[in-house]
Amino acid sequence: MMGAQREVWVFVEQEEGKAAPVGLELLGKARGLADTLDGKVCALVFGHGMAELAEKAIQHGADLVFLADHPELEVYRTLPYAQVAIDLVRERKPYILLLGATPIGRDLAPRIASAVGAGLTADCTDLRIGDFERKARTYRDLLYQIRPAFGGNLIATIVNPEMHPQMATVREGVMSLSKPDATRQGTILHVEPSFNGAHSALQVLKREIRLPSVDLKNASVIVAGGAGVGSAENFQLISELARVLGGQVAASRAAVDAGFISHEHQVGQTGTTVRPRLYIACGISGAIQHRAGMDQSHKIIAINTDPHAPIFQVAHYKIVGDLRQVIPRMIEAYRGVRDLGEG
Repeated sequence: MMGAQREVWVFVEQEEGKAAPVGLELLGKARGLADTLDGKVCALVFGHGMAELAEKAIQHGADLVFLADHPELEVYRTLPYAQVAIDLVRERKPYILLLGATPIGRDLAPRIASAVGAGLTADCTDLRIGDFERKARTYRDLLYQIRPAFGGNLIATIVNPEMHPQMATVREGVMSLSKPDATRQGTILHVEPSFNGAHSALQVLKREIRLPSVDLKNASVIVAGGAGVGSAENFQLISELARVLGGQVAASRAAVDAGFISHEHQVGQTGTTVRPRLYIACGISGAIQHRAGMDQSHKIIAINTDPHAPIFQVAHYKIVGDLRQVIPRMIEAYRGVRDLGEG
């Protein structure tokens, strides 16, 4: 069973020494979970030359950092990373283990879960601590692993009452990124990994990093189009409004599936989760899958011909009308205000 103090672990994924945002976001969430449990936040930092990242993990909420610094860990490979993580889990028996739902996290998490006999819930949108009753028995302080299910038509809450650690992966942007605190104090525990020939069966001969052409996560203004836009040609209206406002172009899954725009622009459960200052939803019905990726935006303007569209449930400002008429008027109005301010 677990030690006296419940530990909430976060795998802090890194690329060339730079932490993936989801790892830092999860440290902030873990801090809240650990405080509820009266426990400790522990970060897993693997790589080579990671001392600075270990300190950064403490600034973002970690009490203890397990630092595995070794040349074999410089670039992610499944077997070495999994072995270090599995050995640590078996030794320390953490209460909760969280990873990002990235390609690396999705590769690493099930290998750890399978090796230690733990349950794993993928792509969670929320995490909480609560109780669970089954067959007249009450399980206290379980991790509620919350995620959309059945195509996003239901929100499922999953618990693992008998298996530890309780494991979950969480997508980038779902949790808020807390500000680092340079005054926080923590402990860095150096881990000495040991590898055999089997761990080096896979070698990295060449790496190519392709940066995305769209940065939705950091955009302060997003203009998104849905199936109601009607065509790829009509998406030029979306692009023009985004250009005038200095924002980024996004889309719902329906618009992407229809071929109006590429997948890298997709917002929602199977796309990017965003929190811009302004989100303008044009011709988007507002299915739960899409709302899960944008409903934390500070201000939401929705344009739709259907006055009962679900998107209006989360919109701060609602415009019932044809986007082909509304958007040109918005562009004209904004340009007029801008020109007035420059005059």
